[in-house]
This record gives sequence, C-alpha cells and structure tokens, in this order.
Amino acid sequence: MNLRILLVTVGRILRQLRHDRRTITLLLVVPTALLTLVYYMYVDQPTPPGQPSTFDQVALVMLGFFPFTVMFLVTSIAMLRERTSGTLERLLTTPLAKADLLFGYGIAFGLAGAVQAGVASAVAYWVFGLETAGSSGLVIMIAALNAVLAVALGLLCSAFARTEFQAVQFMPVVVAPQLLLCGLFVPRDQMAGWLQAISDALPLTYAVEALQEVGAHVEPTATMWRDVAIVAGAAVLALLLAAATLRRRSS
Repeated sequence: MNLRILLVTVGRILRQLRHDRRTITLLLVVPTALLTLVYYMYVDQPTPPGQPSTFDQVALVMLGFFPFTVMFLVTSIAMLRERTSGTLERLLTTPLAKADLLFGYGIAFGLAGAVQAGVASAVAYWVFGLETAGSSGLVIMIAALNAVLAVALGLLCSAFARTEFQAVQFMPVVVAPQLLLCGLFVPRDQMAGWLQAISDALPLTYAVEALQEVGAHVEPTATMWRDVAIVAGAAVLALLLAAATLRRRSS
C-alpha cells in the first residue's frame, strides 16, 4: 500500500458519503430508532436485586450489533456500485492498488461507524440511562471495531455478487447466524457442542463477549483485550481476502 494514495482514497470515500443523505440517515437515525424500540420493549421488565436490567444487557450488545449490520449492508452495496458503474475499473488503471482501495474503505467507513456508535451510545447512556461498570469509551471503541469488521466482510461478500439484490442476500448468511450464536439469546456454554464450535469461529461472538466484559468490570480485562485483538485480526484477514478476490467488473 501507498500511504498517500490510501489517505486520498479515504478522503474520496468520505466526501461521497457526506453527500449521500440517505446513507447518512441510515447510519445515524436508524440505529437510534431501533435502540428506542429496544428500550420500550424492556423498560417495564422486572430486574432481580443486584443484577443489571434486561435493557442494559440487551442494549449493550445492540450497540455493537447495529454498526455491524448497517455497515455490512452499506459497504457491500457501495462496492458493488463501484464495479457496476465502471468506477472501479477506471480507478485500478491508476497507481491505486486493490489494498489501497479496500483499506481505504475500511478506514473511511470505520470512521463513519465510530460516529454512528458514538451517537447511539450517547442516546443509550444519556437518554435511556444505560449503565455499565466499564467506560462508555470502550463500548464505542468496540462498536467502531465492529463497524470495521462489517466493512471488511461486506467488501469480501460483494466480490461474489453481481447485483445489489444478491449483495443483500448475503445478510442472512453472514449476519443472522452471528447474531443468533453470539450468546445474546442463549448462553454459549448452554448450546449444543456443534453450535458452540460454530460460535467459536464467528468474530461477532468475541465482540459481544468484549462488550459484556465492559458491562461487568470497571477496568478493562485481559479477556476483553484478547477479544478485541481477535475481532481486529478477523477484520484485517477479511480485507486481505477481499483484495485477493476483488473483480474489476460485476459481470
């Protein structure tokens, strides 16, 4: 990669994103609206003495899941449009390398994901009274890292799609299993052995565990940092695989 070209690429993507009002609305408004829905679903649920409320437990995970879902969708479609419009083919005739482009997407949309996570977290903490033992800054960091992971997976999956509809079809394949097996609905140690094995191979599992560590401990734990490293490694691996499979055109 070339640092100057990488930074130029990041700037180009951020400028495009800034002028796309629908995408900005999807990034900033939709997660907050869904978080509001979650709050009113659980606000009246009884809480055992000394235990975190159901909303605190669910909302903490959702703060990591929302950036993951939204950024996967936005990125996979955005890259597909680059191919179908011929923009990607023109870009790759310049000194721009595939790694510059894909890591540029990762950085640009990762920054967008950080803003998204910051807005949603601010609403959760200050409007809905979310309480965590650890720092809200750690929650935002992990949520932003989730966004980068989703960008990487979205770029990887977009290489195998020819239309926007096909790109959207990857969501139930990539996103839904990770949500179901991350431990939100059923503790992972209570799952069947083969489900635990699948869960262990899914990066969102470690992101959720990291968030739960922040929710339960005042100081960052070794488990949290291990999980953060795994999620970051999975994002880098997905970006490298995306660079290896990226096609100039969709046909």
